[in-house]
Amino acid sequence: MNIGVDAAALGMSNAVVASTNDVNSVYWNPAGLINLEDKQVSAMHASYFANIAQYDYIGFAMPIDDRSAFGFSAMRFGVDDIMNTTQLIDEQGNIDYNRISLFSTADYAFVFSYGRKLQVPGWQYGVNAKVIRRVIGKFANSWGFGFDVGIQFERNDWKFGIMARDITTTYNVWSIDEKEYEKISSAIPGENQELPESAEITMPKLALGISRLYEFHNEMTLLAAFNLNARFEQTNDIISTSAVSIDPALGFEGGYIDMVFLRAGVGNFQTLTQLDGSDRIGFQPNVGVGFKYKGIQIDYALTDLGDQSAALYSNIFSVKVDLGIFR
Repeated sequence: MNIGVDAAALGMSNAVVASTNDVNSVYWNPAGLINLEDKQVSAMHASYFANIAQYDYIGFAMPIDDRSAFGFSAMRFGVDDIMNTTQLIDEQGNIDYNRISLFSTADYAFVFSYGRKLQVPGWQYGVNAKVIRRVIGKFANSWGFGFDVGIQFERNDWKFGIMARDITTTYNVWSIDEKEYEKISSAIPGENQELPESAEITMPKLALGISRLYEFHNEMTLLAAFNLNARFEQTNDIISTSAVSIDPALGFEGGYIDMVFLRAGVGNFQTLTQLDGSDRIGFQPNVGVGFKYKGIQIDYALTDLGDQSAALYSNIFSVKVDLGIFR
């Protein structure tokens, strides 16, 4: 749930909490769903860690009436075909490669979203209900539940957004197969003798955003957006205290005749410790391009350009389709 969706948003370093207004609002801020004029679907794929891990997303949203909208999305982040070598050595101490098996570990998220206009002109809100499923082969699995709340409002061509994730904390409860875990604990003497914790809690996070769209006479546009992403714990974020840590993000999108888009952004500002013990500020620059024609939009983003942060860069592709084109 921390990776993000939509190559267009990732190309702007995720600084879209205030400006999101399509099907991908199911992730960034469900309040943006009320800007939908018709049904939309979107999909995204990205590979991480030299194609070891795969991340996939699909979303659907539609207006209910002129004041409300509904959305659904599903995400999977997984590593497949992991070799299980816990039974590599048989009872006689012989290595038997036929005893190697394969398993997958994957996280799934299913999100139900609802957005609605408030009675106050220019204000809207949205809610996400999340179901989290995590699977580690036959060894363990968990179920989790959580909620997000988002708000958007507009004043004098400026848009503002607030997104509160995991407002009640997202609680995952693990079920561990003790027979399978015994195979792990017996593989290396003295290691993994105790069962892991059976509960996992995700603390709340808050994102504040502001954006403005500038329109020029030659049919060119420029969207400028800024986010402050806050976590209520001490981390390596550039602004970090015992109570809250804040990571800023800045993004731009230039458009021509609402068909061709060029994007850039910078975010993920972190304090990184070097091998010699000194610190430096790491950041993540992103770039992207997009093409839109008759309701079909294809986007590409390259994240962590120039390897300025601790994150690994990725090539990300996404597609968005306005289903009204099929009528």
